[in-house]
Amino acid sequence: MRLILISIALAVASLVMGCNGQKTKKDKSVADNTSATKVYTDEELLDSVQYQTFNYFWDGAEPISGLARERFHMDNVYPNHDKDIITTGGSGFGLMAILVGVERKFITRQQALERYEKIVGFLEKADRFHGAWPHWLLPSGKVTPFSKKDNGGDLVETAFLVQGLLAVKEYFKDGNEREQKLADKIQKLWEGVEWDWYTKNGEDVLYWHWSPEYNWEMNFPVGGYNECLIMYVLAAASPTHSINKSVYEKGWAKNGAITQDTTYYGLETELNHYEHDNAAVGPLFWAHYSYLGLNPKGLTDQYADYWKLNTNHAMIQYKYAVDNPKGYKGYGENCWGLTSSYSIKGYAGHRPGMDLGVISPTAALSSMPYTPKESMQFLRFMYNEQDSLIGEYGPYDAFSLEDNWYLPRYLAIDQGPIPVMIENHRSGLLWKLFMANTDVQKGLEKLGFKTQE
Repeated sequence: MRLILISIALAVASLVMGCNGQKTKKDKSVADNTSATKVYTDEELLDSVQYQTFNYFWDGAEPISGLARERFHMDNVYPNHDKDIITTGGSGFGLMAILVGVERKFITRQQALERYEKIVGFLEKADRFHGAWPHWLLPSGKVTPFSKKDNGGDLVETAFLVQGLLAVKEYFKDGNEREQKLADKIQKLWEGVEWDWYTKNGEDVLYWHWSPEYNWEMNFPVGGYNECLIMYVLAAASPTHSINKSVYEKGWAKNGAITQDTTYYGLETELNHYEHDNAAVGPLFWAHYSYLGLNPKGLTDQYADYWKLNTNHAMIQYKYAVDNPKGYKGYGENCWGLTSSYSIKGYAGHRPGMDLGVISPTAALSSMPYTPKESMQFLRFMYNEQDSLIGEYGPYDAFSLEDNWYLPRYLAIDQGPIPVMIENHRSGLLWKLFMANTDVQKGLEKLGFKTQE
């Protein structure tokens, strides 16, 4: 099974375009003559996992919108959940994954353009709430509640979506007339997000949710370190609805309290990951979601060195797995990485301090820029030793060797960072695109960030 999947992915990745520029059919016969002793290079494995995870957002996309399905279950079991529900944040990751597909020649630039035109056309008509999209959308473009009162604008998911849209804009803005038209439409969507309105009548903090039915009842001011840095950067960068710097300093940074870091496994956490429960570090998606486009290399402000922050975060998790204080089966230098994912008892936010013995492949794989050696060790472990945990769209969402457990299921928010962060490791593509945006540059300067030259 393992060799078949790798061979198919590599064959499709290298032969994916025929002479007419369209995708060729997957030829399973390619794998039939593959030697069982074949040793794949690092580049071949990276190509393979990037193709498979990209394909979640290409062949696996919701067909009407072209956006990402919230989840995909190979077992076709969707309890109390519509398999065609669209995730806005995960779709932002998918927009960037499609750019990886173009650069790696999995698809053509023209194919990507056509998909992006469908996506932008859908987003123009979809439900928005003071410019912010909801967490979930139906193929009709109407909101469907993420939870009872979460049936309006979701500013965090909107930030993840906009991060992807702006990368696409930069990719196409200097292209032909049709491509420039797409870039112009993206700019209008971006300008329509009322970031300042989500300060709830001018408070010095951004609120996550607002609903026309429940107003501010979700009551979730976003402050202290987590995955939401990109929301504050974009809110400051908006050319139409920008926030004041005080919102970042008082809301996000909590008047400097965010800097109360600790040392774990000999490494400084750089920022305070958990204000209340004394945990050292959060789930690893905190080092990924905001940094798919926001380049942490050389990125500093009055509070942190963001490359140090994320590199130490990933390395702490690696060292934790090697130390394996709970004695879980399989943990070690080849099998590591805790983040929010499926779990034995539903969705859970895995991290040191909340470790259920569940490894989530996105954690180590999406940390490739920070821990290239350790992440490659995990990638080889997965494709050489854990073939039952690999499916059509790459590694399944989570597994536990301790409990002999896994589900053949995927989540968009976990698959999306894998091809994007691997590409940032290989070429810096998405970092270069997003950081080149003039609005983003102005927003970073406004908040006092310094970037690498």
